[in-house]
Amino acid sequence: MQEKTPSSRSTSGAPKIDITRRIDLTTLRLFIAICEEGNLTRASQREAIAPSAVSKRMHDLEEVLEVALFERHPNGMALTPAGESLLHHARVTLLNVEKIAVDMAEHARGVRGHVRMLANLSSIVEFLPDDLPGFFRSHELVRLDLQERPSADVVRGVEEGVAEIGICSADVSTRGLERFSYRRDRLVIVVRSDHPLASARDVSFADTLDYDHVGLFATSSIYLRSQYSAQQIGKSIRLRVHVPGFDAVCRMVQAGMGIGLIPDRAFDVLSHGMNLTAVELSDDWADRELVLVARDPAGLSATSQLMLDHLRLPEARPH
Repeated sequence: MQEKTPSSRSTSGAPKIDITRRIDLTTLRLFIAICEEGNLTRASQREAIAPSAVSKRMHDLEEVLEVALFERHPNGMALTPAGESLLHHARVTLLNVEKIAVDMAEHARGVRGHVRMLANLSSIVEFLPDDLPGFFRSHELVRLDLQERPSADVVRGVEEGVAEIGICSADVSTRGLERFSYRRDRLVIVVRSDHPLASARDVSFADTLDYDHVGLFATSSIYLRSQYSAQQIGKSIRLRVHVPGFDAVCRMVQAGMGIGLIPDRAFDVLSHGMNLTAVELSDDWADRELVLVARDPAGLSATSQLMLDHLRLPEARPH
């Protein structure tokens, strides 16, 4: 099926019929399943619906929207550009429905407000444990859904409506989101106390590249920034292992797997009793800023606006 020509639409460019009366949540869920599985049969098995019923729903959906959503191949189904667009809207729609269910359930239990936040690892380990208690002392019945994601995924998630507020590295593009300064930290090199660098007051990143490194996960802003810096120097990182978090970096360094790069405050929190040393990184890029992001601060729920205002207040932050 090819995408329909404009002649099959009304002169205003809108569909001839009210699609809100013809598209239901089950159809959107099935559409997402096919997109994720790449195959109608596997999608029908996943959703426990007969393949013929799934096929009919997809055919009816394409008829209602007057576009082809899939390119059908012998070994599966691929999305058309129209299908890619619908996938984004379908996911946002189902997420919003889930939010309605959560909010209503919480109101039934007497909870007054729910905040959804995405944050990078640095903010969760270094700052939010200090910043959040003050908020909840004043708003005891609020619930916070906090998810950790790499900085670029924080931006994407807030754009897509997964959360209203995000915290990410200022290094990443925040595109059309509103952004507000949050906190600063500085990256340090973590070494064992018997390592040759342990006695140094500070060290340039270039001088660390002669040693094996324990790196954070490949999509972390810290790892991406260090990789870019190495490329600018004309060298490569001698990466021995990728790990998922700052605590794992410290444990691997302790085990002699290499040296690591983490924020100074994370080192202070996590390194007690591990016989490790933090050496200051002299490069300018080691000084980092974290930012708060939101799609439309004026359109936030009242509870999320309270949370954003709290996190933006310097006087609310412990020193």
